[in-house]
Amino acid sequence: MHSLNQEIKAFSRNNLRKQCTRVTTLTGKKIIETWKDARIHVVEELEPSSGGGCGYVQDLSLDLQVGVIKPWLLLGSQDAAHDLDTLKKHKVTHILNVAYGVENAFLSDFTYKSISILDLPETNILSYFPECFEFIEQAKMKDGVVLVHCNAGVSRAAAIVIGFLMNSEETSFTSAFSLVKNARPSICPNSGFVEQLRTYQEGKESNKCDTQELERANSL
Repeated sequence: MHSLNQEIKAFSRNNLRKQCTRVTTLTGKKIIETWKDARIHVVEELEPSSGGGCGYVQDLSLDLQVGVIKPWLLLGSQDAAHDLDTLKKHKVTHILNVAYGVENAFLSDFTYKSISILDLPETNILSYFPECFEFIEQAKMKDGVVLVHCNAGVSRAAAIVIGFLMNSEETSFTSAFSLVKNARPSICPNSGFVEQLRTYQEGKESNKCDTQELERANSL
């Protein structure tokens, strides 16, 4: 049996099999690379496929996953809002559409409210809370099931639902976010919405303290 020293002495770079790496660039060009003289060399270039200039596989499947926040409060994308079977499966009666440029599909089957909101950090999402919350509460009072959706069901609709939970259940942003995230893992409100939701929490905590102070003063 050869010793380790013998194996090291017998080692030769010339005996190593040349390795090649297939690479697809962001423009869609396919190349084959290999190492030579401690440098990378392109040994072959292939023309991009006719599928287009994407270095990744586009996911064109429908997003019909619906997050069940409460038995009567759902969160999803425009795909779910436009799929009648999905809506019937979840027994939806009301639909809150906070997308921009997305039409309501089944006007004779559901009660709709549409509010066009831009998914931008500078959008004042808090200004839309009162009318959104009122619509959700009305659906709940009528023993309905409301679906809140935007385009992707990730930022705007998620921010509305998180804000609603913070308001109706007097919970923190972190707790509300976790609840919604568990129900629909893909949510990701933009940075501006997150900052506004944290500010919303601070405002509610301040109002609560003021109310407690007032009640304490009145009891004296």
